[in-house]
Amino acid sequence: MGCAAFARALLELADDHLILGHRLSECCGHAPILEEDLAMPNLALDLIGRARELYSRAGEVEGLGRSEDEFAYLRSEREFLNCLLVERPNRDFAHIMLRQFYFSNFMELYWLRAADSRDATVRGAAAKSVNEMKYHIRHSGEWIVRLGDGTGESARRAAEAVGELQFYIDELFIPSASAEICFETGLLPDRRSMREEWDQRVERVFTMAKLDFPEPVPALTGGRTGRHDECLGHLLAEMQHLQRVYPGAEW
Repeated sequence: MGCAAFARALLELADDHLILGHRLSECCGHAPILEEDLAMPNLALDLIGRARELYSRAGEVEGLGRSEDEFAYLRSEREFLNCLLVERPNRDFAHIMLRQFYFSNFMELYWLRAADSRDATVRGAAAKSVNEMKYHIRHSGEWIVRLGDGTGESARRAAEAVGELQFYIDELFIPSASAEICFETGLLPDRRSMREEWDQRVERVFTMAKLDFPEPVPALTGGRTGRHDECLGHLLAEMQHLQRVYPGAEW
């Protein structure tokens, strides 16, 4: 039970990083300024690199011989365990930056606590990821302030993004049954313990951005049990296309 729970919890983390990384990669060539056309793919590379490491470890723990490519390209929508936040479509630049800001703040807190994991791979991932998340937070946070305290149009779009993404926040802090087992056995940190500090971080930046901190709303959940909406299916159709058309293809 312990190995199965650890493998599943690692997949949850890896799926979060892969799906958000792919969402950011969709921005390449479509950013509002050249600097962002370079920055967002670099953020994506950080996330996808971490996903690869986590998938590899999940395959080792699972013991079924599955590789990182099989996890990424040969699973169906219902087999993905990412939270719903990371699969949100790239509505506009405000949505992209706010989604990144929410996730990066959570993951920095997560990796800081994961440094004490009993698993060497998790500790290694944490050591590398903390500095990456600091940059992601700084980059996205600066944009939140610029958009919220910018023009009337940018402020409207930032406020709209807050309203639309607020339903997906709580799922970050709700541990699955597998994550709960891993916390109890010292393999992964407790997601619930991060909420208060996350709220404080976000509220501090929102104050500078002149944005209202999101009110408590009924949470939209289901990602951890494979229940997604159609946007993930469209994402996977694009991401997995080459592998599906040419099974086993290698460069």
